[in-house]
Amino acid sequence: MTLLAKDIMVTDFDMIHENAPVGVAIDRILHGKLRKTGHKTVSIMVVDDFQKLAGVVTMFDILYHLRPTFLNYGIEGTELSWQGQMQTLINNLRGKRVYQVMSTDVTGAAPDEHLMALVDRMVKHHFRRLPVLDNERPIGIVYISDVYEELFTSF
Repeated sequence: MTLLAKDIMVTDFDMIHENAPVGVAIDRILHGKLRKTGHKTVSIMVVDDFQKLAGVVTMFDILYHLRPTFLNYGIEGTELSWQGQMQTLINNLRGKRVYQVMSTDVTGAAPDEHLMALVDRMVKHHFRRLPVLDNERPIGIVYISDVYEELFTSF
């Protein structure tokens, strides 16, 4: 049996425009779609004006940018008092645009790529998901958990 990206990809996924407020991305991830495997969406593909993939915004990206930037310079968060700061940090983050927090170094897959090529790429690079692209436009997502389930329930 030959399995390709298009055979296993999820086609019911959220996308968001790169200029959308981060608050919209936060809410979409918070209320993410539940896939047939029972896993919830924790990332959203980001598109530009031409519906081409511009990046991905993940729960990790959002939490990373929630933190004050001075924490990137060797200061540990445990050394500080966070009293009364959370609402300000959240409000500041919600006011940003998706392009300011998204990951732009995104690797995709072609619809006709063999499943083992995807497994190899995902394992080597610790990817949990791969957008499936047709002419740089997202048409689906292959999730590592869906690959795992497909392989070990079908064979």
